[in-house]
Amino acid sequence: MGFNGTWNITMKTPMGDREAVLTLAQDGDELSGEATADGNATPVKNGKVEDGRAKFNVDLTTPMPITLEFDVAEDGSNLDGSVKLGMFGTSDVTGTPA
Repeated sequence: MGFNGTWNITMKTPMGDREAVLTLAQDGDELSGEATADGNATPVKNGKVEDGRAKFNVDLTTPMPITLEFDVAEDGSNLDGSVKLGMFGTSDVTGTPA
């Protein structure tokens, strides 16, 4: 199936659950797309697929500049993995088809 599609994701952050919509397009081992939260769309950067996992970054500017580093795998038709929150540690992330 690959990582093509749109997911409603939830990140379990120290400041509570954060929700976003993630749209991904896989072409071989390349991955592109965007994440949308709070009305702001941000492109996926450095996206790649390796060993059955999607790894990519999303640069946020609000409420503060931070790079989110995602590492997710398919769990049936869902996504499951982790997101590194810059200097704030790593949190769990899950996604369901939108």
